[in-house]
Amino acid sequence: MFDKLFRRKKEQVKLFYNTDVHCHILPGVDHGSQSVEQSLEMLQAEMEMGINRVILTSHVTAVTFENTRESLMDSFFTLKDAVTDAGLDIDLQVSAEYRMDEYFDKEYAADHLIPMPGNYVLLENSFQQELLNLNELLFDMQVKGYRTILAHPERYTYYSRRRKRYEELHNAGAKFQINILSFTGYFGEEARESALWFAKNGMIDFLGSDMHNVKHAHIIMDYLNSKEWKRLSQEIESTVKNDMIV
Repeated sequence: MFDKLFRRKKEQVKLFYNTDVHCHILPGVDHGSQSVEQSLEMLQAEMEMGINRVILTSHVTAVTFENTRESLMDSFFTLKDAVTDAGLDIDLQVSAEYRMDEYFDKEYAADHLIPMPGNYVLLENSFQQELLNLNELLFDMQVKGYRTILAHPERYTYYSRRRKRYEELHNAGAKFQINILSFTGYFGEEARESALWFAKNGMIDFLGSDMHNVKHAHIIMDYLNSKEWKRLSQEIESTVKNDMIV
C-alpha cells in the first residue's frame, strides 16, 4: 500500500528527533486528514522521516472546528485501531492546537483541555493580531501547571515587524514551535525569514510538521534531503526539545 507511494530515488534523510508535536493527521475533525486511509499514508511518511511518536494536534477553534474531548477521542481510537490493523509501529498520542478565542475561553474555564504529556498545551494566535491579554493568559496557565507552547509564531506577520516581542514572550515562559514547512518557503518568504531568525537566535524549542496532507509530507521529505537542512539542523539541534515531552 505504502511502498510505491514513498519509494525515493535516494535514501530519505531522517530527522534528528523522534516526536512530531504538531500535525493534523487525526481523520475527519478539521481541514487536515479527511479519512483513515489518508491518515495512514501521512503516518507512513512520518516513519519514513524517522518519527516514531506523533502527538495529534487537531484544531480547536470557534465556529469552524469546535472539537470537544469526546470528538477528538472518538477519532483517536478509530485511528489507533487502524494503525494496529495496518501493522504500523508508531506511537500515537492525542492533544490539540487551541486557537485562543471565545471557544477556548469556555473550554479552558471548564477544564476540558487535552494537554500533551508533561502538561504542555499548544496555543495558536489569530493571524490578524495578537490576543490582547496574551501575557495574562500565559501567566494564568503557568500558575495552573500548564506549560505553554506557541504554535508557528513565524507565521504571524505582525511579529515579524517587532521581533523583540518574541523575546518578551520567550522570557515570560512561552515556548516556540516552528514549522519545518516554513523553512521551505511554503508559507511565503516572510514566514521563512522569521523561521530562519528563530534558528539564528537559538529560540526554536520545538519543531513540527504541521502536516495536513500527503503533499505536505512530500515537501518536507524533499527539504530534509537539501544542503540547507543539513546545515540548519546542526545549528538548531541543541535547542530543540521534541523528545523531552514525556
